[in-house]
Order: sequence, then structure tokens, then C-alpha cells
Amino acid sequence: MRHTPSFLMTDPEEVKRLVRENPWATIVSNTSNGLVASHYPVILEETADDTISIVSHVGRPDEQLHELGEHEVLVIIQGPHGYISPGWYHDEKSGFIPTWNHVTAHLYGVPQLLSEADNFEVLDRLVDHFEDRMPAPITLDIDEQAARRIAQGTVGLRIVVSHFDARAKLSQNKTPEVVDRIIDELQAGEQYSNPDLAREMRRVHGHAPH
Repeated sequence: MRHTPSFLMTDPEEVKRLVRENPWATIVSNTSNGLVASHYPVILEETADDTISIVSHVGRPDEQLHELGEHEVLVIIQGPHGYISPGWYHDEKSGFIPTWNHVTAHLYGVPQLLSEADNFEVLDRLVDHFEDRMPAPITLDIDEQAARRIAQGTVGLRIVVSHFDARAKLSQNKTPEVVDRIIDELQAGEQYSNPDLAREMRRVHGHAPH
């Protein structure tokens, strides 16, 4: 990621929050055959310390493509992001160059391949995690035997993050007045409405939601 020290996100708890709220991840491997990227949902394993551990699964073809377990992988977590127009600044000192605000984390670690039993447990947790908010949640218990047959086509993995590089670029270099205008445009503007990004900016800048 571009070296932007003023936007660094160094608190592991903030990275954990980003994973919880944005569980669709990009997994990138530098394999013997070149770069490979895949996209899968992940679940954060809750820990009391600064350890960041995520679990997921991949299809068996992807396990071979990524050569999982043989090397470090990069997991990209992308939070809210969006275009910021300099027309919102109303202030010549703030410049005239457009930019893109975003919250992004790059997580690094060597995947641990899970046993068949642990993989099924992760799949069960994934389904329950995302179905929980539904009015009539679907579970793998509906037909566990069929679910276990389907699970044989997947491989579970755990990635304990060895290090991360994260950024929260949210107009921290702008004046409070300019920040307020950007948030207003993102919240309710006609051209680039982006309430999720507005929420992130309010959180970072200490603004109460409205």
C-alpha cells in the first residue's frame, strides 16, 4: 500500500472491527506459477489479546492453485471507500485535486489447513454467522449428511496474522469545516452519496451521527 504515515491504522482492535464489518476478503498468493487471487467470506476468531486470527474455506481447486500452507498469503479487507470531489472543499487552501477515501487492511500470514471435522465446524459457523439475522435462519442441521458431502469439496483454513498494513484515509488532513462538508455530501449528496463512508468519517473525526 502507498506509504501514507498520517493515515496509518496501527490498533489491532480497529483491524478486528474492520474484519467483523467487512467479511468479504480477497486472498492473494504468490505461487510457483505466478500470482493467484480468490474471494471468500471470513470470520474473525475473537481473542482477548492483539492476535488477529481469521477462518474461512476455499474450494479444493483453489487450495491447489494457491499452494495453501506452503507460503505466506495476503488477505485484503476492504472497508467503506469512495470518491471525494474537491468541489466539496469550498476552500482554495484545501486544493483542487480529487482523491479517494478508504479504509483498507492488508493481513499477512501462512494458512493452516484444517481437518475435515474442523472445516465442517467452520462452514457451520459461517452459515450461522450470516443467517443469524434472518427471520427464519437456515442451518446445516437441516440436512447434515448432505452438508457434509458438499463440504468435502472445500478446504478449511485458519490464518493467524503475523503482521498487517492498514490505512484509514478519511480526510484527516482537512480542516473541520471541510470535513463537515464532505460528510454531508457523502451522507445525502446527489452525485456520490455514500452513507457507509460518511459513518466511518464521523467515527474517526469524533462527530455524532445525524
